[in-house]
Parts: sequence; C-alpha cells; structure tokens
Amino acid sequence: MNGSQDLSARTFGNEDGLPRVPLPTVEDSCARFLEWCAPLLTAEQLAATEEAVQRFRGPGSPAHVLQDALLRYDAEDGVHSWLDTFWPYRYLGRRDRIALNANFFFLFADSGASRPGQIERAAELTAAALHHKVRLDEERIPPVVGRGGPQSMEQNKYLFSATRIPGTELDTVRTPYTEQWPGPSTERHIVVFYRGGMFRMDVLGADGTPHSLDDLAAGLCAIIEAGTVGAAPGTSVGHLTTKARAEWASSRQALIDHDPVNAELLDTVERALFCVALDDLVPADDLSAGGALLHGDSGNRWFDKAVSLVVFADGTAGINVEHCCLDGTTILSFVDAMLEEPAREQSRKSGARDQGVPGFAPLRFVLDEVLRADVREADEAFAAYAADTATTIVSFDDFGGDAAKRLRISPDAFVQMAYQLAHRRAKGKTGATYESIATRQFHHGRTEAMRVVTPEVLDFVAAMEDPAADAATRRAALRAAADKHVARAKECQAGQAPEQHLWELQLVQRRRGAELGVTGPLALYDSPGWTTMRDDYLSTSSAPSVNISYFGFGSTSSQCIGVAYVLLPERFNLHLSTPRAVAGEMHLFAEQVRVAVRELRDLLAADTDG
Repeated sequence: MNGSQDLSARTFGNEDGLPRVPLPTVEDSCARFLEWCAPLLTAEQLAATEEAVQRFRGPGSPAHVLQDALLRYDAEDGVHSWLDTFWPYRYLGRRDRIALNANFFFLFADSGASRPGQIERAAELTAAALHHKVRLDEERIPPVVGRGGPQSMEQNKYLFSATRIPGTELDTVRTPYTEQWPGPSTERHIVVFYRGGMFRMDVLGADGTPHSLDDLAAGLCAIIEAGTVGAAPGTSVGHLTTKARAEWASSRQALIDHDPVNAELLDTVERALFCVALDDLVPADDLSAGGALLHGDSGNRWFDKAVSLVVFADGTAGINVEHCCLDGTTILSFVDAMLEEPAREQSRKSGARDQGVPGFAPLRFVLDEVLRADVREADEAFAAYAADTATTIVSFDDFGGDAAKRLRISPDAFVQMAYQLAHRRAKGKTGATYESIATRQFHHGRTEAMRVVTPEVLDFVAAMEDPAADAATRRAALRAAADKHVARAKECQAGQAPEQHLWELQLVQRRRGAELGVTGPLALYDSPGWTTMRDDYLSTSSAPSVNISYFGFGSTSSQCIGVAYVLLPERFNLHLSTPRAVAGEMHLFAEQVRVAVRELRDLLAADTDG
C-alpha cells in the first residue's frame, strides 16, 4: 500500500495488503540475543552463553535445519505468518490456570455521580457491544491507521462468540470466521451471571435486530428477580474454568459424560456472543474493583470466554479478557467504541427496537455429588490462589505523557526508566524486564517481546545511585538509556527481535524434531543467557485510553511484579501484582516508583538546555 488513497474503508479490507512479519535469520537473532541478555549476566555466565550460541549458529548446527523448516512453513499457502503456529502454542499450550495468570482486565473510567445503577449500566454496555457487533459484521468499523499505514484488524473477528476450550495437552479455541464456523457469529444470545447462577438471554431478535436498551434492562431485571436466592453450593460450574487446563479438560469431559444436557449447556455458553457478570460487590475503591475484575467471584465468571463484561452493584464496571486471540490494543479499541458515545445513541444506530422482554432461561447443569465436589474444590483452590496474590495501585494526577514530552523524553522510555530505578532500590538488583510491543502493522500482526535492560540502563541506574555523580552526569545517563529504549522499541516494532524467533525454533523441534532429525538438546536453551533473560522480575504492558482507569494482570513468576500501566497526557496509573510471599518488595517498589518519577522529572526539568 502506497498511501491513504489506497486504503480500504472496510474493517478487514486492508489485511491481505499488509506486509508479512519478517522472519529473522539465525545469525541476526543470535547476535541480538547476546546483546539483549549480556547486561543481566556475570562474565562467567556470558562466556558460557557465547559458547552455546556459537554452537547453535555454527555451520552444520541443527538450528539451521529448524530454520529451513520454518522458512518452508512461512512460504506455504494459507500461512499468514511464521508465527501462525507460535501463537497457539504460546497461549493455548500453557497448562496452568488462565484465571488471574493469563486473563487481563480493564477498569472503566468512573462517570462519578452520574454513573448509572447496575442494571442500567449493564444494559448500556450490552447495547453498545451489540452496536459494535452490527458494525463489525458489516465491516463498518474503520480500520485503524498508524505508523504510516493500516493496522491489522484480524483480532476483531474474535470479539464475539470466541471461547477457549480446555484440552489435555493443548487447548483449542472455538471462534467464528473459521472453516468450522464461517463468517460472523449468528448467535443471538449472551450469558448472564448473577449470584453464581447462569442465564441465557436473547439480545437479538429472531431477525437479528438488537433489542432496545429498555428491553435489555427489563431482561436483566427479570434475571435478577429469578436469581435472587443464588446458586446452591457446588453448582456454579464457572468455578471449573479456574482450574489448570488439563484438570479443567477432565472436568469438562466429566460434565459431558454425565448427562447430555450438560453438553447442550456448554454449547450455549461457548457460542454466546459474550458474558455479562452482575456482581453484588460494591467496590471500596479502585484497587478492590481491580481485584474483583482480575479474579472476583469465580462462580460468577466463565474465564474461557473471550469477553466478559463485569458490572458491580453500584454500577462500577470493567472487562475481563481471555488472551489467546485478543491483545490489549484490540480490546482498547472495543472499549473506546463502547464508551465514547452515549449508549442510547449507539442503540438507535444499531437499529435496535422494542421487542418486549428478551427471552431468557436459567442454565442448570446436571451434577452428581462427584461433580459438585469438583466444583467446590475448584472454588476453594482458586480462592486460596487469589488470596496468595498481592496487588496495589499507584496513581499520578500531576504527571503524564505531556509532561514527559515537555521534558524532551519519550513518555514510555521515561516510565520504564523509573521502573528500573525503583526496582533497583526496592530489590537491590536489576532483573529481566519484559515489555509488550504491538506489531499490528504486519499481516496478522500481534506483539513482540521487548527486553528493557540494556547497558545504558545499567549505566543510568548506577549514576542515579552514585552519590558522587552530579546532575549533568545523571541527566546524560538517563537520556542515553531513554534513547536506547526508543531505538530497541523501534526494532521490535519492525519485527527485529530475537526472543520469539528463537522460541519458535525450539517449538519446531518439539513438534517436528523426530521428523527433521533434530532430537538432541540444543545448548542455547539451557544457557544462562536464555534462562536469565526470560526469568522476569518485571513484566510490563501499557493500555493508553481515557476510558480506562486501570489495566491489570497477574504476576508471571514467583519473584515477578506485573506492571500494567495507563499512561495518558495528563495522568499515569499503575496496577501492580506479585505473589503475596514477596508483597513487601512490591509495596516498596510502588513507593520507589513514586519517588523515581518525581526525581527524574525534577532532574530533567533542571536541565538548562530544556
């Protein structure tokens, strides 16, 4: 595509014209890998890693056989990217629980005193989501344009009726726009959760016309009246979606085997457009709301559903997202579309009309005592797991992206440097740090894994911690680290990053090693560099939208702090999570982030060249 004049206005009209994700060479990825991991290693560890890399990329190495196989795969008909297989293995291959560990949430910006009550808010969000679906089905959602060209819109196909299905060794995902389910979803219902009970509710009429806002509110009122008593203990099957994936697969099969009604109910849930969870909780504050969105009452959730809108008793609302087909950028666009225009206007534009109270029915699984015990055990285990996760929030109402720009520094680089300084002060070390970088300018593009720690970062932190270093020295070190951060981010945006490529070569061996004659261990994947670089101490991701108060996800390891941040022109909010065993370090990190932001801002503001 050579300019805006060539762009299609249809939602998916530009996808096939997008450039393909570039496939790096083994040599390039190995060189970048050594550069990326070196700042985290001792001299001895780096020497061992260099030796392993030399064997990996040397003549006759099995790595070249794996690379050739990946090149052939990338050239096959119907393959959109060399990452087509990587993404399912990355997300669907994980065997731990996805609730809290993988799903993420957005807490919608509070509308203050004008915020509607629970039923009205849920009806409004449902109507807005239906408007989005109507436009999406007709490809009237304008394609996103950025970085000089159109962005991939492919993930939008998985906003409605997409559901992850647990498997023993590998999960699958049930979605429209596939050979098994061509085109957009034609389902007419959502699933509503209330007090552990599940209800199917029609939101589209028989001819596909959305129910009016008043109809939707009436339907939700009827469900609340029908579910007032709440589900009996051991009957809220949503608890099972919190289990480790193979265990949930076994439980799901047990449900199906026990009674054919259960298979029908699972089909109803899995084909539903989305879920709406009505919670009794009145969040005490944003932190409380975030925790409920991240894990909440697991009997009132179906964590495998791509999109679950959660509305609390006071009208506070947010979204919980299953990650396998959806990244934050797509969900941000969806949330912005839902919230940037009054719901009644969106309902009108969708063609909604009064059709009476929507049809609804309870979804009651047929359970014996063994299955009820399974549900109770899942409930108890997840409650304990959630209790072992500590979270906190940090908010700045006097600092944002505009302030960073006035200081002549990249806003994202500024906050990432603040994280590095705060982490050193909180934990006494610089640890591996992950940052998600969007690559949607490519055909079926998703994200790239960026590693933040560079030699320049080490120099910057050292200068800040050196009492003998003057302000000029510290400023120069900060700007050098920020410039390097920006340069690396641009490399990642261009698909020039080593980690996912090397990881996919490892996965090719696991999947096809016997066929390709590559069965022995490859030293790179046991090297100090590989294991250290991927052992996160900070896992960071950004979600910039005025419609979001907080964004959050769980920690990724026993020492990791998950850092989800909303960096806007005039404000900056963070949600942090970590295992409770190291909660003290997270709280110290939070305090140090506050200090670091002020300190770095003052340092740059004092620059007479500014």
